[in-house]
This record gives sequence, C-alpha cells and structure tokens, in this order.
Amino acid sequence: MSGSRRRDRTRSAGASGGRLLSNPLKSNTIGALARQAAAIAAAGLCVFVAAGPAAAQATPAASLADFQAAPASSDARQVADWVVATGDNRSLPFVIVDKKATEVFVFDGHGRLSGATPALLGLARGDDSAPGIGDRKLSDIRPDERTTPAGRFVASLGYGLGQQDILWVDYKTALALHRVLAANSREHRLQRLAAASARDHRITFGCINVPVSFYDRIVQPAFTGTSGVVYILPETKTIADVFFRSAPPS
Repeated sequence: MSGSRRRDRTRSAGASGGRLLSNPLKSNTIGALARQAAAIAAAGLCVFVAAGPAAAQATPAASLADFQAAPASSDARQVADWVVATGDNRSLPFVIVDKKATEVFVFDGHGRLSGATPALLGLARGDDSAPGIGDRKLSDIRPDERTTPAGRFVASLGYGLGQQDILWVDYKTALALHRVLAANSREHRLQRLAAASARDHRITFGCINVPVSFYDRIVQPAFTGTSGVVYILPETKTIADVFFRSAPPS
C-alpha cells in the first residue's frame, strides 16, 4: 500500500464495489448463510443474520427500526430509530457503525435489520479525520491520527487498492468499509475480530473491517445498484452534536 491513500484508490461509477478484500463466497441459500454464521460464531465471532421474509411474524411500528432481537446499544437503537422516524435515509439502505461497541448493523431502506457483526475500526479514539489524510501515505499517518470519523455519509460501492471491491464511505478521506484482511500477520486481524474485547478491535488506519462472509452476503447485496447512508456513531462527541443538531443534506 505504497503511495498516497488517494493515489492508491480508484472509484467506479457503476454499482459494484471494493477495496481490500478476499475471494467472495458462492452460496446463496439462507441455510448456507446460517452455516457460515455458525462457523464464525464457533470461532468467536458473533454475527447476526436476519431471517428471511417468510420467517418474519410481526411487523414493527413504522417509526422504529427493526433490530429483530439482535443485541444493540442504546446509542445504536436511538440513532436507527431516528433514521426511520425522520426518513433521513431517504428509503435507502443504511448502516449504523457503533464505535464504542465496535459493531456494524446493516438495514434495508425500510429500517429492517439485514445483519449485524463485530468490526475492526481505527486504532485511535476520535471523531474527526486528520487534515488531508486521504492524500497521505499510510506510512506517514501517525497512530494518533488513525481515527474512524463520526458522522453521516452517503456511501456507494466502488473499487480500491488492487481493483478490489469496497463500500466507499467517504472518498475524500479514503474511508471505506471492506472485508477484513489477514495480509499482515503481525496485526492478527482475524484473531482480533474474534476477540470479545472492543479494545482488541481497534487496529485499522480508520477503515471499517468486517468478516468476508458478512461483506459478501449482507453489505454487497444491500448496496448493489444503489447508494446508501452510513451513520458512524461518535465516541468523544455526543450523538446530538453529530446527528440531531443539523438538518440532513438534501
């Protein structure tokens, strides 16, 4: 990953997306997805995969997000409910990234959970990106600058380093959500992802890393052919300061 972060990436105008990734899994059945989730859970990763439409027995109140019994923090629920109640997502799929809990929740355009998973996030605490970070070499980014910024981002699939597909969250700062990489054995990213402690999940330069199967079966289908909205919850600021005190972009 030599060169600047901006020079190392490209963006597609189409609707397939990426950055740093592994080979996609091929199974398309709910049963296979359940088996994948079980295997991940056995390895220490707690991944929630929503049931198919036929399994849904009750319709939640229209003004609330449907977490489908998946555990979530009060902050994640508050923001998701606000998104659904206000229509802030414009009926687009949306993602809640809970930095304190190091968890990712993917919803369809109606606020129904598609899946949830632990995630790896930026090494440093903080809710802002360092100035010009998208144009800097990775080797020039100090540990204290490796933050995952908080905020509301319009995201779409595209391509990154090596022409691999990712979800671009903020192209200007080179912030993306992508499959976890195990290329650097010294970082032990797969082991960190399986760890129970949220502190172990803080290792990236700022990007959001999720399990390969979760990206392939939940994230990629949700954003194929459409853009969406990613809400990254703050850890040093308040939710009100980040989301509720300004009108959403038109």
